[in-house]
Amino acid sequence: MKVKVISRSADEFTRERSQDLQRVFRNYDPDLRSQEKSVEYVRALNAAKLDKIFARPFIGAMDGHVDAVSSMAKNPNHLKGIFSGSMDGDIRLWDLAIRRTVCQFPGHQGAVGGLTVSTDGRVLVSCGTDSTVRLWNVPLPSLMDSGDIFNSEAKEPLAVYVWKNAFRAVDHQWNGDLFATAGAQVDIWNHNRSQPVNSFEWGIDTSISVRFNPGEPNILATSGSDRSITLFDLRLSSPARKIIMRTKTNSIAWNPMEPMNFTAANEDSNCYSYDARKLNEARCVHKDHTSAIMDIDYSPTGREFVTGSYDRTVRIFQYNGGHSREIYHTKRMQRVFCVKFSCDASYVISGSDDTNLRLWKAKASEQLGVVLPRERKKHEYLEAVKNRYKHLPEVKRIVRHRHLPKAIFNALHLRRVKTDSERKKTENRRAHSAPGSVAEVSVRKRRIIQEVE
Repeated sequence: MKVKVISRSADEFTRERSQDLQRVFRNYDPDLRSQEKSVEYVRALNAAKLDKIFARPFIGAMDGHVDAVSSMAKNPNHLKGIFSGSMDGDIRLWDLAIRRTVCQFPGHQGAVGGLTVSTDGRVLVSCGTDSTVRLWNVPLPSLMDSGDIFNSEAKEPLAVYVWKNAFRAVDHQWNGDLFATAGAQVDIWNHNRSQPVNSFEWGIDTSISVRFNPGEPNILATSGSDRSITLFDLRLSSPARKIIMRTKTNSIAWNPMEPMNFTAANEDSNCYSYDARKLNEARCVHKDHTSAIMDIDYSPTGREFVTGSYDRTVRIFQYNGGHSREIYHTKRMQRVFCVKFSCDASYVISGSDDTNLRLWKAKASEQLGVVLPRERKKHEYLEAVKNRYKHLPEVKRIVRHRHLPKAIFNALHLRRVKTDSERKKTENRRAHSAPGSVAEVSVRKRRIIQEVE
């Protein structure tokens, strides 16, 4: 007679990290789970509600400047360090973990127009309205982590370049030794030379912002006070392409994951995403702000970007979304002049007119601190369930709902009334005119007046 012995391992029927909880075996056969969609819909609904309950995006404010924060820059080699410049010429290095000033860089006699850090993270470049460009030595991350507070009097610039016009913005080349400044013209500088190695201008208007392309080091985009967006190639002696819009562009940001695309923050309270290879129309129009957008910055993932506006709010957009997924505001925060995504895409930093830098979570309901593996799996499951049922009316209503300040709520309502009125007027004109006499122009092409090559 043969006897078969049944043997079982304890690891097969108990969960990891705990020997007292029984593992639940599930059969995913749809015939056995007839109520699967109903159960998951309720879970998606509850997950959307819990996200609203646990939404606490504001982490803290960093107070130290005595004037409005005008510019910011992040160090690509140090996760928790960020530089800020104010209207009184003060430049500070902040430690985001402790929210304190680590180092000060005094020197500018006017407002700091722009800040940027070299790709190797060793040199900080600043420019201002005092017509000077200053190069600073960036403190080592090891010294910052040790908690040493640097003496502000000991920080002297590595070099000071004096020029004939004020500067509005500066940006450093990716994987190179060049940096560009925007002012009366676009100047290209080298660390080792006190004069620009090249200068570009297309017209006589002032350049407002400048950004190097992350994929092609010799391509840069600028915006001017003549409502233009211009693409330059350092290998050519003349600008490459130029478009003129109806309103001025205050800032430009390239998508780090799709270097051919960039987004322009415009004065008409909209953002416009363009493909550098096809500038005759915008790829996407991002709406929701009620006043001029002052700054924009992409997440390192390239899937989102953050904007700061004159309407005293910070918004986060999907790279291909027409409306914002988050809006951050406080009662004390004034006009936002600069915003940045952290290097790990987990936080957003904003600098405003009330002299404060504010630290926000990129995901309002995200849990800070250590997350256990089982917790992480549950968060991922709930996020997947929400994405699966986000098109249903009740889930969609909860996910999209935002509490807005009264002024912004009224401004959005007024804008909606104006938009509907213009659309109805155009439809009536087209209906009572000869066929083809009233051209239908999409919103993506309507904002461009002229394209110059």
